[in-house]
Amino acid sequence: MRKSRLREVKQRKLREHFVAGTTARTAAKLSGANKTTAAYYCHRLRQLIYPAVAGTAPFAGEIEVDERFFGGRCKGKRGRGAAGKAPVFGLLNAVGRSMRW
Repeated sequence: MRKSRLREVKQRKLREHFVAGTTARTAAKLSGANKTTAAYYCHRLRQLIYPAVAGTAPFAGEIEVDERFFGGRCKGKRGRGAAGKAPVFGLLNAVGRSMRW
């Protein structure tokens, strides 16, 4: 990032943690930067990345999302926490068709 008062070493560490998905507060502790500075730096990185990926979203408009849990019947606990159940998520782009509820 140009015109930053952070040293290059701290910038590099913050970028590494940003790519790794570390929170700004944890990245600040690990890189030695202030937590506010780290949060602002991550915010600026997101602002720089957004224009490059804005038109590449796989879904646009209305999206239907559904989740189900599949698996055999077991005695004991039912629903989400039951053993042997697998969560399955589904996404549907609803553009161009009428939605019925």
